Amino acid sequence: MSAAKTAIEWLVAVAPDPEACRWAWERNPLGVTLLPAGRVWDVLILPGELGYPTLDVLTRVLDRPGPVLVDFGDSRVGFFVPPGTAARWLGTGIRTAGSGTWIVVPYPGRATRTVRWLVPPDGSGTLTDPALLELAMHEAAAELARGGGGADGGPGT
Repeated sequence: MSAAKTAIEWLVAVAPDPEACRWAWERNPLGVTLLPAGRVWDVLILPGELGYPTLDVLTRVLDRPGPVLVDFGDSRVGFFVPPGTAARWLGTGIRTAGSGTWIVVPYPGRATRTVRWLVPPDGSGTLTDPALLELAMHEAAAELARGGGGADGGPGT
């Protein structure tokens, strides 16, 4: 099974009706669907000016972080973390999506105008460890305070 197909299976598994979700998602001209957070993953949403450098730090220490989304304007970056993280997270300026919330998710491998994958899911269930994410955020914030920026061309460079 291709990586994109495996990722799609993993993502739609959280939907109340996975088959109906997949059917609608494949036919949606916008290439997005709403999926519930809190069952298999939560999402921590960072401002873009911190999210991009945080991803830079994570990719220096991990072979592959969990899935990461960004909105079209690069103003928010969402990191997929284990369920329950959103309920326990205390961080100024960080939004959370956990149990009882839904997020807009793009179809893997398809361009959209609203949100896109920076790190697409691979279907394996890999998520970013919240403790590691927090350390990466602190490192990124310190780099920004020293006048550094992200190396990927995102905001802050």
